[in-house]
Amino acid sequence: MADTPHRVIIIGGGFAGIRAAQNLHYVPVEITLIDKRNFHLFQPLLYQVATGGLSPANIAAPLRAVVRKQRNCKVVLGEVTGFDLPNKQVLMGEERLPFDSLIVAAGAGNFYFGHPEWEKHAPGLKSIEEATEIRARVLSAFEAAEHTPDPTHRDRLMTMVVVGGGPTGVEMVGSISELARHTLRNNFRTIDPAVTRIILIEGHDRVLPPFPEKLSAKALIVLRRMGVEVRTSSHVKDIQADHVMVERAGQIERIDTSTVIWAAGVRASPLGKLIADATGTTIDRGGRVVVGKDLSIPNHPHLFVVGDMAAATYPDGKPLPGVAPVAMQAGKYVANVIRHRVAGKPFTDPFHYWDKGNMATIGRNAAVVDIYFFRFSGWFAWMTWLFVHLMYLVAFQNRLLVLLQWFWNYVTRNRAARLITGEKGRFESLKMPVKPG
Repeated sequence: MADTPHRVIIIGGGFAGIRAAQNLHYVPVEITLIDKRNFHLFQPLLYQVATGGLSPANIAAPLRAVVRKQRNCKVVLGEVTGFDLPNKQVLMGEERLPFDSLIVAAGAGNFYFGHPEWEKHAPGLKSIEEATEIRARVLSAFEAAEHTPDPTHRDRLMTMVVVGGGPTGVEMVGSISELARHTLRNNFRTIDPAVTRIILIEGHDRVLPPFPEKLSAKALIVLRRMGVEVRTSSHVKDIQADHVMVERAGQIERIDTSTVIWAAGVRASPLGKLIADATGTTIDRGGRVVVGKDLSIPNHPHLFVVGDMAAATYPDGKPLPGVAPVAMQAGKYVANVIRHRVAGKPFTDPFHYWDKGNMATIGRNAAVVDIYFFRFSGWFAWMTWLFVHLMYLVAFQNRLLVLLQWFWNYVTRNRAARLITGEKGRFESLKMPVKPG
């Protein structure tokens, strides 16, 4: 038994899970990486898939290919259904997988603030399927508008609403604007995509709330220059197939639209609730598990929760943001904790997040960057954003493909992945005018 390798199970092949596995490469452990999908997804670029700038394969890397040279790591495709912590086992239906250390990094999904019925009308942007669904909805709206004789219905089709003015929402409306005003120019005969109404709804009093006010103001200027209607201090009250109800300053406005995209909220994986039930710990309003300073669960030192599932904090108690750098640093930290334990060395240093700053792209030659005391926007910020995102892509092949695609898009303003896939009845349903109600 003394020669039995330390068994590490990692649930989730996202930023945190992959980084944890990679940092255990040369440690005498036996790693089992479990995920429902067989690929690692670079979520920050999903909006480009949703607007035809990139193909899904450009931002995804097969998990087995990522760890192919790592002999101490195996991939298991499946879904975790529960935990037997007294016996240190992960449940996958009837199957039980034993562990000595468990890292749960299952990520987060969309959250509709108590209105799950909105999801069918307003897909989020957390998966490949959602991105291709949004792409189909956006492109189908233009196709249906081209063939409808009803001007009222045409206006509804050519009105697109994005809910949420954080980085994802801002990047989404900027990309839709470029698609409508440049890529689709002269592609249609009876409509002009450039007159498309693009509306961004944000509950705070400014876009990009995590950024300094000066950068938020610059982003707002660029968005308005791109033709985006920005509604701040506004809250969605209802979403239906043909309209959105928005409240601002006590007034209710109806926006007729056939395309709504959700970028307003996320909630941790349901595994967080299972962990809380199994350990007696608590979860916050976003479903994130409250963890200790070493990202483990109190009284369960071998159970770690990292990434978007963890309610980790700065030393002053302020919650850490749910962004990729936090997840990657947490994965690396937990791997370091396990490395020390396997070597029989004490490790008591708490997790400390090194905040390298925030950045968001708005459109062609336009982005905002906040790095320490350096806050800038414009072309140089855009180039910085491009470089950083390329470096974060897992596979070198993906970096090369994305770089070539971006270069082609920049020179030609063309988006080659403008494919309508998925639900076959979407276009036909849009062609029929929807009665207000």
